[in-house]
Amino acid sequence: MLRASFRGTFTNRRLISLRKASSLSAARERGAPLDVHPEVEDALATGKPVVALESTIITHGMPYPTSLQMAQSVEKIVRSTGSIPATIAVIEGRIKIGLHPAELERLADQRSTSNAVKLSRRDIATAIALKKDGGTTCCSTLIFAALAGIKVFATGGLGGVHRGGENTMDVSADLHELTRCPVGLVSAGVKSILDIRRTLEYLETLGVPVISYAETHDFPAFYTGRSGLESPWRVNDPRTAAHILHTHWQLGMSNGALFAVPIPAEYEAVGSALQEAVEQAVRESEEQNISNLGKAVTPWLLNRVGELTQGKSLASNVALVENTALVGGQIAVEYAKLAGDKHDQDADEFHSASGVTSSGTTDDLKEQPLPNASLIVVGCAAVDITSQPLTDSDLGHQSTFPGKVSMSLGGVGRNIAEAAHRVLSSYGSEFSAATLLVSPVGDDSFGRLLSEETRMLGMRTDGLIPVHGGRSSVCSLLLERSGGLRAGVADMDLVRDMDGHMAREFILAYKPKLLAVDGNLSPDTLKVLVSECLRSGIDATDNTSKFSEPTSVVKSASILPAVADNFNQLACAPIAFASPNLLELAHLYQQAQLLDLTSHDRWWQVLDGLGLGLKFRTDLDLLSRKNASNYDTSRGNLAFLVEKGVAQMAINLLPFFRHLVIKCGDLGVIVVMRLTGDHAAESSWSTESTNHHRRFVVSHSSTSGDIVILQHFPAMQPQSDGLVNTTGAGDSLVGALLAALVQSPKAFHSATSLQRTIDIAQHAALLSLQSPLAVSPLLSSLNEQISH
Repeated sequence: MLRASFRGTFTNRRLISLRKASSLSAARERGAPLDVHPEVEDALATGKPVVALESTIITHGMPYPTSLQMAQSVEKIVRSTGSIPATIAVIEGRIKIGLHPAELERLADQRSTSNAVKLSRRDIATAIALKKDGGTTCCSTLIFAALAGIKVFATGGLGGVHRGGENTMDVSADLHELTRCPVGLVSAGVKSILDIRRTLEYLETLGVPVISYAETHDFPAFYTGRSGLESPWRVNDPRTAAHILHTHWQLGMSNGALFAVPIPAEYEAVGSALQEAVEQAVRESEEQNISNLGKAVTPWLLNRVGELTQGKSLASNVALVENTALVGGQIAVEYAKLAGDKHDQDADEFHSASGVTSSGTTDDLKEQPLPNASLIVVGCAAVDITSQPLTDSDLGHQSTFPGKVSMSLGGVGRNIAEAAHRVLSSYGSEFSAATLLVSPVGDDSFGRLLSEETRMLGMRTDGLIPVHGGRSSVCSLLLERSGGLRAGVADMDLVRDMDGHMAREFILAYKPKLLAVDGNLSPDTLKVLVSECLRSGIDATDNTSKFSEPTSVVKSASILPAVADNFNQLACAPIAFASPNLLELAHLYQQAQLLDLTSHDRWWQVLDGLGLGLKFRTDLDLLSRKNASNYDTSRGNLAFLVEKGVAQMAINLLPFFRHLVIKCGDLGVIVVMRLTGDHAAESSWSTESTNHHRRFVVSHSSTSGDIVILQHFPAMQPQSDGLVNTTGAGDSLVGALLAALVQSPKAFHSATSLQRTIDIAQHAALLSLQSPLAVSPLLSSLNEQISH
């Protein structure tokens, strides 16, 4: 028995930081020239609000010392809201996220930064390679803010479509960056030297939300609060603005949003005069061909407007930047609260599982305010590491060799749980917490990866049990160049040694509709789960059905000792559902014989009660002559049902498993099941007879009243883009099947609902076959796809 003790799990703030840090950590691991100010790093790590600030406005937008005073003032205003400022720049070829006072002064003092460059996306790598100083534009600031996990960025004005841009194609890279970076950009609209109407039209084309942060829908024109155009949306409080950004995160959307904040009212009066100066500066730029100077145009225009207005524009510039910093800080504070609320819930769920003691019991688990779980999957959550050489000739030299190494989440139980979660979530948000994966994870890097990535998928993590000193399950595979398996090592001891009483507590706490177990669990653990469920009366009222996924040929018989221990306790089979493939089916049957289960009096009683005679054999023989596929005759017919004894083995296993869903690869799926008692009498199968056109054989026992159904479902035809990955197709099929059973526990009780259930399951398998991931993300929209 595995003796488990638990250290303190992630704190709420640590949970918040993990996802934010993932991209930043990855960049650092690749050696990116990146420095994060300690104060900013602490804020990101502890879930405090952070506001990103650009630096081009310091290096190119204002004269010294106003540029320094403005930068210092903006940082002070951000702090006044409770947020941490993170001014972003490049200094001597290193990206700086948050600046020290000396670095801020270095950028502002133009006597020392006359060679500082204006950095957009296209300039970043070159400036770094040449060890340059640079001020980040909205574009590059968005990139680095997103990299660090900063959700709010405050600036003066956004770039956009330049006047005449329909002919010159002069469009700022800022706009496209808002489609790539999930950051809320707070500005006084777009710079008034630009074509505001076309900029808004282009943002609409790009799908970037534009929201006026004001009492009206008026879109501001930098120096004035009204441009004569309107935003499609408006908000006027930081909580709602933060909610918009948080919803983007919840939906996994990668785009940002533009919050347009009008200049303070006291500067509105001079706005009209400033706009006249803008128009004159634009005309002069065209007359002097300044408009052909690319990224130098904007600094020239802003400087010229300052000259024409005798410095009045500079005062307005500072005022509007300070105002957006104030609003940005307020939004960041509210976003941190929303993120904290979400992760508080996740942390509570995670901590509830950490109450497991060395005896395998839980402390007050039932008293935790956790959502009910309709489906519990107990099994393996693992990390899969795959190595593939560039050429097969490299293998066998007792050395390292060049190739590709990838890492992903795996494990049969985890794959099934993800597939079920995605399919159930496609039915509606009320099912988003319906699936609970119960699996031990080590207190190592792999365990932390499993926990965080599971959370990022939107799945529950309260069933992931952290085991102090345990090694998380890992499967390392070495593939040949062609993709075939050359060798592998699977470290599954943590799951194999799992104490069944750990999982039992979750079952007793939630009383799910369906309990699924995978074959990675030991026979002893499986005996505990099945026996304790029966002993506690969970299955007696048919509240919980048990579903066994064999996992592999070798592991497929692990469930049989649990079956043997409980064979006499129920009038029906101990296990409601099992999903073997053809090889696993044969192994199950052989092992059942070796364990003398097929010599048991109870087994003979059930088989005799089925009353299968000559008519059933004749109907089965006729079915076996049908083609296996509706679109590919080269796959042959269903003769294997008889010639390889598939039907006979399945029927002989019905005393142990009520429903067998047999995965036959490109030959489709075979369902063999036995309905008894009220289930038989109430199901529509009671009025059905054999229908070879619909590919099912039905037998009604005149003595016991039992109904036996054997039905073949041809494999679905793949799309023209072919198959990509076979690792998770079977798991996806099982997960989708479980989701359908949670939705409709009697899905197998009529020919119509059974057909729909298997169609959903096969469609899920097909989607994963065509995905590079074990479980296709498209399963999250499976219900919509099936409906269409």
